[in-house]
Amino acid sequence: MRITRTGGGRGRRAAALTTSVLTASALLLTGCSSDSDGDSDASGSDGKITLKVSDYGQFGYKEAKLFEKYQELHPNIEVKEETSANEQDYYPKLLQQLNSGSGLGDVVGVEVARIKEIVDTQADKFVDLKDSIDVSQWLDWKAKQATTKDGKVIGAGTDIGPMSLCYRRDLFEKAGLPTEREEVGKAVDGGWEDYIKLGEKYKEKAPEGTFFMDSASALFNGAVSSSEKQYYDADGNPIYKENPAVQKAWDLAAEAADKKLSQGVPQFQDPWKAALRSGSVATVVCPAWMALQIENYSGDEFKGKWDIASAPGEVAANWGGSFLTVPKSGEHVKEATALAKWLTAPEQQAAVFKAVGIFPSNQGAYELPEVKNGKLPYFNNAPVGTLYAEEAKSIPVAVLGPKDGQIKDAISTQINNMEQRGTDPDKAWDAATETIDKAIG
Repeated sequence: MRITRTGGGRGRRAAALTTSVLTASALLLTGCSSDSDGDSDASGSDGKITLKVSDYGQFGYKEAKLFEKYQELHPNIEVKEETSANEQDYYPKLLQQLNSGSGLGDVVGVEVARIKEIVDTQADKFVDLKDSIDVSQWLDWKAKQATTKDGKVIGAGTDIGPMSLCYRRDLFEKAGLPTEREEVGKAVDGGWEDYIKLGEKYKEKAPEGTFFMDSASALFNGAVSSSEKQYYDADGNPIYKENPAVQKAWDLAAEAADKKLSQGVPQFQDPWKAALRSGSVATVVCPAWMALQIENYSGDEFKGKWDIASAPGEVAANWGGSFLTVPKSGEHVKEATALAKWLTAPEQQAAVFKAVGIFPSNQGAYELPEVKNGKLPYFNNAPVGTLYAEEAKSIPVAVLGPKDGQIKDAISTQINNMEQRGTDPDKAWDAATETIDKAIG
């Protein structure tokens, strides 16, 4: 049987992880020695410089107290984080700042669905990091996502989103379904069609007021993430209209909506949070970062009732993840580069994983105790550290496109309309493609 897999939005509260050894502070100290020579020439009116880190959602640096530690190690530097709650608001602002050349952070976060556009159209505005960081530390497919055609590396990988399935053990038991994670994984091992079939079985004996899944658009995103080719081909041409993988994912989402297997609550919005809080959702398509969202909004009442199983299908998949970039226009490029390198080193990524459950893209973190022994008590002590690491190494290189994010958003909107308004699938697809064509030209 395959290993559990889980990966976009970041929550506002940490998912608690348990490990057996080494404190985060000990790891942090081991991770800083190689970078101490990169920040000695900073200067300001008081001999101290300020580095601004611009990001969105929850990168976990505050929760892991990494900025405090960095400032202890580099007394001449003050680090300030400027965070936007919503990436969909953050990214247009970033593009405006790049075009105007002002307002940028010294270190800037970029989401994976946007990195291709940055690589293709804005790479000359960012520092090439390949001489400052060891690119071989990152998963190969992660490093390639931030690499230009001429070999520049403009982003240091932060987290990734290996895919899994989060499910409610208690609701499965009441519906007569298997409850152990190995059995649940086996039930959907054949693919997303098996996930639909499991949902139909759940519906037959579903506890009153509950639904098999939260959102058909989440099913769509999970299914598409299993494909190497998604919205673009390797030459940069949009293929979402004719790609069988996209059409198959759309049909599965339409089927789930038609059969009322989903509660129809768009992820991360207030109705979705309320559904988790009330306990009405039995499964959530679960990239690694999703676990802390579920823990946050489900609350103490459902601790131990959630568990994590393998995602449907035989092919490993990734949904989500980010990068740290360094704009060339910054006043302290050398120091900003050193900070980005330090934040994405194995020890710091392990500390973030321990603090908030965001899974590292730096392979060096996988053997550190904070990751290797990591478990999620909220999810019936699911051994996510080893499970995600094994999954991450088998994820294929997905073809990214410059407007992946906008395409995904437009399709998700129309799937929501199918669920909430009863929109005919063909009309919904036409509406989605019309919106996308206007967006990508």
